[in-house]
Amino acid sequence: MFHPISAGFVAAISGFASSFALVIAGLAAVGASPGEASSGLFAVCLAVAITNIVAAVWLRIPLAFAWSTPGAAVLLATANDGIRFSDAVGAFLVCAALLLLSGLWPALGRAITSIPKPLASAMLAGVLLPICLAPIEAVATLPLLAAPIVIVWLVLYRLAPRWAVPAAMVVAVMSIVIAAGTDWVSASVAPQLTFVAPTFDLFTILSVGLPLFVVTMAGQNVPGFVVMSTNGYAAPPRFALVASGIGSGAANLFGGHAINLGAITAAIMAGPESHPDRDKRWVATLTNGILYVPLGLAAGLAGALVAAAPSILITAVAGLAVMGALISSVVNALDDPRHRLAAILTFLVVASGIVVVGIGSAFWGLLVGAAVMAWLGWSRRETV
Repeated sequence: MFHPISAGFVAAISGFASSFALVIAGLAAVGASPGEASSGLFAVCLAVAITNIVAAVWLRIPLAFAWSTPGAAVLLATANDGIRFSDAVGAFLVCAALLLLSGLWPALGRAITSIPKPLASAMLAGVLLPICLAPIEAVATLPLLAAPIVIVWLVLYRLAPRWAVPAAMVVAVMSIVIAAGTDWVSASVAPQLTFVAPTFDLFTILSVGLPLFVVTMAGQNVPGFVVMSTNGYAAPPRFALVASGIGSGAANLFGGHAINLGAITAAIMAGPESHPDRDKRWVATLTNGILYVPLGLAAGLAGALVAAAPSILITAVAGLAVMGALISSVVNALDDPRHRLAAILTFLVVASGIVVVGIGSAFWGLLVGAAVMAWLGWSRRETV
């Protein structure tokens, strides 16, 4: 049983180290205080832990859950001083309700996953672009601190891609200690869950909640099902979506954003390197879930670290973490020549970061892209 246990360990450590800073930065971008952001990270860790343990024991397949990394990028990209965190939590709960409803009402899930791939991918690419520019800005403004992070990431991206971002995070921690000393360690880093009473604002739901739902479904859940089927497992959609909806909703009340099916980490646990015997790979997911409990207990320390760091340095690490997602999104957005104009316009509107009548650019990008795609499709039909 050593191999699946080690696979679960690698997936947990690499998954946490790769994007915990992005989660905290994303929550802070939508109004969370440092304590609320740490609570949100702790909450999604516990949600991932419980859903993974239950799924492993109940289903005996390596069905793995993770927090929504693209969703955290959505939060960071919609940074707006006018957003109250209670409104953001209300938008998170709308996303969780839609995830739950997608499991209970399959037609909704099919409708969301049938959003044209060029538009969904272009929206995600537009969200990720400003974040992926941060490493360049960081090297330009803080070269002595940022350049080693980027160099280590680039070297390991060639030699050991799985560890590129975690290693970059280790170098970032060293850079933060050099820049800020160790006074941040003396701050209160005990893990705690802080209840956040949700409020519901229509504009925040449209700017944050709906884009969070779309990227969580299209950018995480769909690839998660593909990973499972590629490795010979029939992942039950209802269980997966209902579990992610309930887990997300529970985490939302303590500041967490969303959980969903894992993709990259799931591939580590569901693939043959986890165990030659497919029937024993579920142990990897069980191990992963158990390890997320102590990782969650480090949320206070992680939050203090992020709070002590120059913000551009944290965003730079986040940009490295989602670079692969940006590449995949751009490729998928432009794959079909018929829809490249609609995809590019979606990408440009989202990347612009515009806010119109209080609604963020992700919503408007999808709307513009859909309108252009419909118009061009109608024109072609009329001219045939």
